Amino acid sequence: MRRVASGLTALAAVVALGACTPPAPRERATPRADFLVFYDYGKQGQAEAAVERAGGTTVSADTKLGYLMAAGSGAGFEEAVGSDPSIVGISPDRRIGYATTRPATTRTNAKGRAAFPDERSFTKTKGEPLAGRQWDMRMIGADRAHARAPGTRQVLVGVIDTGVDGKHPDIAPNFNRELSRNFVTDKPKDEYGETLDGPCEAAGCKDPVDVDDDGHGTHVASTIASPLNGLGIAGVAPGVQIVNLRAGQDSGFFFLKPSLDALTYAGDIGVDVVNMSYFVDPWLFNCVNNKSDTKKQQLEQQAIITGMQRALDYARQRGVTLISALGNGSTDLGHPTVDKQSPGYPKGDEKDRQIDNSCVNVPAESNGVISVSAVGPSGRKAVYSDYGDEQTDLAAPGGDTLDGEGTQATRSILAAAPEHVLRAAGRIDAKGEPKGADVVKDCTGGTCAYYQYLEGTSMASPHATGVAAILVSRFGKPGKGGVDLAPDTVEQLLYRTATQKACPTPRQYVYKIFGQTETHACEGSQSDNGFYGHGIVDAWKAATVEP
Repeated sequence: MRRVASGLTALAAVVALGACTPPAPRERATPRADFLVFYDYGKQGQAEAAVERAGGTTVSADTKLGYLMAAGSGAGFEEAVGSDPSIVGISPDRRIGYATTRPATTRTNAKGRAAFPDERSFTKTKGEPLAGRQWDMRMIGADRAHARAPGTRQVLVGVIDTGVDGKHPDIAPNFNRELSRNFVTDKPKDEYGETLDGPCEAAGCKDPVDVDDDGHGTHVASTIASPLNGLGIAGVAPGVQIVNLRAGQDSGFFFLKPSLDALTYAGDIGVDVVNMSYFVDPWLFNCVNNKSDTKKQQLEQQAIITGMQRALDYARQRGVTLISALGNGSTDLGHPTVDKQSPGYPKGDEKDRQIDNSCVNVPAESNGVISVSAVGPSGRKAVYSDYGDEQTDLAAPGGDTLDGEGTQATRSILAAAPEHVLRAAGRIDAKGEPKGADVVKDCTGGTCAYYQYLEGTSMASPHATGVAAILVSRFGKPGKGGVDLAPDTVEQLLYRTATQKACPTPRQYVYKIFGQTETHACEGSQSDNGFYGHGIVDAWKAATVEP
């Protein structure tokens, strides 16, 4: 979801300057001198002293997660603070992640026009008007589960993402505006002075809690809990409430601190399940002692690993079930070898480095998190989905435009999209009609709403989150925020109700991609393997399983 310049544009710039004249390096804008300084629990005073010795100032302290917000300056500030034995990590307080989404591509016909889907090709089903397009819900039995166990409004599902369009007609009935929070401030430009979020839409660059200027979080929320209201689609658990816990920028990137704040807030107010369809970077893989990294970079990665783990533990200890997308890198997370994308912020700072299994993707590989791979319409692991015997816990529909029949768009996941985002992207014409097969409009009783096909593990994770919400609705006991069900219990019920799926035969599965091939190796048993984990989530089994 990063906004990157065209490779052809960049090449043209080099040619214009002359082959032997490299472009002048960009100058970084003066960075904010704010840092998250994580210390060993019980050593806050020692950490504050370390900050002071390095010429900095402690602004505030978060005793829940054990870190200081500190202001400092100078090239060696982080290293100086990090040299104190009380410090376990230090990271700049800036944008450090992005949501893992793959937009569905649109196939064109011989004349170059969008190949619109034939309405007759969709399965005719009872239910919401666009239910026939939801192969994903039929795959996991959610269409049948709606009548049996739609979920209760006592269950709160937190969406930690780019925001949620709480005014979308197919989300608004289940949107809890009172509990929703926005933990980010829009940032018009990045550290090089280039456009990041763009002009601010709200006073103080702080969007309201019912706004999503990216669309990613709205799509996720819709898959979890779009209501049964005779409009558009229905989510996996159409009776539960959605709480927006916004931690992502308009541009789709994330700061570390908003992620920490979202998780602690979720634990404090009694959220039952959170969905995390993103990963924390600038490091695609966080390594504690990689030889190719500077001490400053190592300290930053240690802060990401430590800080997120503490926040995840805090939420989980307070009854929050943690569910994450696994990632879209087509990578065996159990055997990574090279990271060419880190540090991914600011753009252009990336370097090649050798890595191994000691390096982790956060939060997908953090402790206590249920990580979800993606499958396509045929049930095979999607070609883009990350995998790994130790890393994959469950699988769920995420879409795969290379899998199955029909148009490429309809092999992806259909869910709600903010109208203003689609208009800004040119996906709707002046009359309000969709311009391509990836956008769908539905109207009922004078009310119209828009939906979009997307694919990715970001789309798979909310299916698992919705199933978890059904289980909490059925088996939860009265508690803070409504009902409580221990995350350990939810996890075991998710595994117990999943449909087991063995590795393919042969285990070296070959994907065919536009005339080329890519091979992914599946390890593990039928009951737990690197492609599908404990199996594909099943809403119908969750709705009918005995305690």
